[in-house]
Amino acid sequence: MELGWAQWTALVVAGLRLAELVYARRNLARLIARGGQEHGAGHYPLFVLLHGSWLLALFFLVHEAKAPSLSLLAVFAALQVVRVWIIASLGPYWTTRIVTLPDAPLVRRGPYRFLRHPNYLLVAVEIPLLPFAFGAWDIAVLFGAANLALLAYRIHVEEAVLQERRTL
Repeated sequence: MELGWAQWTALVVAGLRLAELVYARRNLARLIARGGQEHGAGHYPLFVLLHGSWLLALFFLVHEAKAPSLSLLAVFAALQVVRVWIIASLGPYWTTRIVTLPDAPLVRRGPYRFLRHPNYLLVAVEIPLLPFAFGAWDIAVLFGAANLALLAYRIHVEEAVLQERRTL
């Protein structure tokens, strides 16, 4: 199988996400060691399944019948810079899970000055954007909608946890 744009892009994005998972796992271990508590762990495997399936769909189902939209790929690349800003803003508190450290202050720097959940907004744009760049509207709509449903639940869980800390 000769790899095309979609396959190379899926591989690069998968590599970036794996690096994030390593960083997130390290932060998770540190937060738990400091007394952090995980919330809503039951839905986490659904995110892993969704994101993994999304990348597999890009890799195996997108055919190179036409060139990708370089402008949409450029937007996706720019969003990766925003992703780094988000992760850097949370620093040691950034994980892919909902973990709260009771005595830690809520982060209000970087994009968190403007939005409560900038990473979720970013992911809500990324998931459909990348398939759109390759003309894969069906993949974009399917995974975009599934991601929004999961994010709605996750934000509900996270807001309930954070509300306890906002009232302190």
